[in-house]
Amino acid sequence: MKLDDLSTNEKVTLAQQLWDSVADEQDVIELTTAQKNELNTRLAQFESDQNIGSDWNTVKAKILGS
Repeated sequence: MKLDDLSTNEKVTLAQQLWDSVADEQDVIELTTAQKNELNTRLAQFESDQNIGSDWNTVKAKILGS
């Protein structure tokens, strides 16, 4: 099967099925040491400043230049 031969709807369905299969096995996925360190750094930063970031409407407005 070639991806170019699939319709857009078929590609979306395939992508969803692929993602679902990965999500079903998420306990098997291991983070690298660098990824763990980055997550720990981000968590420590959040715990320090409690900055929860921006809500979706604010982010969307920034993207759209509103």
